[in-house]
Amino acid sequence: MEIAIDNNIYQQAQTYAQQLGLSINAVIESFLVRFVRRSQSTTKQPVPDIVLSLLGAGEPVSDDDLNAREAYYQYLDEKYK
Repeated sequence: MEIAIDNNIYQQAQTYAQQLGLSINAVIESFLVRFVRRSQSTTKQPVPDIVLSLLGAGEPVSDDDLNAREAYYQYLDEKYK
């Protein structure tokens, strides 16, 4: 198996591997394992029924208030009047 890698990148990776006390092969294999796992975890997975049952619960929040902070502060204002 042969893979072409830019010489500058290879040298940097080899230095990094030496600092960690690993071989360049171990570093590349570790990276590829993480890359594959991450790409597998981002594939579409079915949403559990319990989560689907929560969709639409509560009051709608404006699009510019993604964390619902303004809505929360409004709730507190009303609660403690």
